[in-house]
Amino acid sequence: MDLFEHQAKELFAEYGVPVPTGKVAHTPQEARAAAEELFAAGASKVVVKAQVKTGGRGKAGGVKLADTADEAEALADQILGMDIKGHMVHKVLVEEGSAIAQEYYFSFLLDRANRTFLSICSAEGGMEIEEVAATKPEAVAKVPVSALEGVDRAKALEIARAGKLPPEAQEGAATLIERLWAVFVDEDATLVEVNPMILTTDGQVKALDGKVTLDDNAAFRQPEHEALEDKATTDPLEARAKAKDLNYVKLDGTVGVIGNGAGLVMSTLDVVAYAGEQFGGQKPANFLDIGGGASADVMANGLEIVLSDPDVKAVFVNVFGGITACDAVANGIVSAYKLLAERGESVDRPLVVRLDGNNAELGRKILSDAALPGVEQVETMDDAARRAAELAAAGA
Repeated sequence: MDLFEHQAKELFAEYGVPVPTGKVAHTPQEARAAAEELFAAGASKVVVKAQVKTGGRGKAGGVKLADTADEAEALADQILGMDIKGHMVHKVLVEEGSAIAQEYYFSFLLDRANRTFLSICSAEGGMEIEEVAATKPEAVAKVPVSALEGVDRAKALEIARAGKLPPEAQEGAATLIERLWAVFVDEDATLVEVNPMILTTDGQVKALDGKVTLDDNAAFRQPEHEALEDKATTDPLEARAKAKDLNYVKLDGTVGVIGNGAGLVMSTLDVVAYAGEQFGGQKPANFLDIGGGASADVMANGLEIVLSDPDVKAVFVNVFGGITACDAVANGIVSAYKLLAERGESVDRPLVVRLDGNNAELGRKILSDAALPGVEQVETMDDAARRAAELAAAGA
């Protein structure tokens, strides 16, 4: 789960990481009130910052300086409702302006390739770190961090010096780095990034921006993270699927896709998109991985979610029997039809089923004997995708 900037900074503050004072506003009037508070507290300027989970906000006009509360209100009015790289701005962060002497970059992240943690530090912050790494790789220090040893004061200073931070910033940066490590570990994050980390004109090192990605796999031991979810912009179908423990992602096509195993489902999406080109550009409507255990309840829940999407005109169930044999999947589909009928949600769109692998022939026989309305069996993945796209086009 990615956090908004203001959420990341609130988390930083809990760990003693210095951040500018600010307040979230959802309307221009709230932005004005927040600015008035900051000016009353002594701020000479305020910054109005779009809160979206993407980079490049400044270049898109989503970060503006204001000298008065009136100006902050006007800027918030401009920024709220903006589309920044496909992300709609629903709130802004109004915070005190900072007197910046220098800008740096810092992050902790999970280095999956090397199975360790990695810190990245650079004296050249305030811009895309990828750009700096490409044009001046010597300016970007990558320091591995042992999961057993972690980051103490000495390690933090080592990282700051490796990033070529100037002497006047090293002690303050080391303090910030130590505390960011605590955020990274204690909150089960896979990324903690500060760009820019700044040295102010009075010698303080602060996190002027913040980006945090939390590991959803650790949600069971971080119940407080649920409050950080952006439920207002979460797709309703994705929210319902999550409540049913389904791995579902809404897409913009017309062919519902259900499969077992993320790799198989990803391949199915590609095959459906390719086949759909022959039928007016039909595309997959979702990603749905039912996993290794395709029980009747799981299959019923999966079908219910997929068919709840009004854009879905046909469903493609693509299963390769492995640990869960195809006969169990077929029985799951039959039972799912009965369960949905009992819920008053009978299947009213065509279902193309491709079964292969363990007990495939038995699974096909079970489906044939059941004679479920609207169900077609196709032997190959390519042919099944083509038929699903054809049916979706006919129902569009």
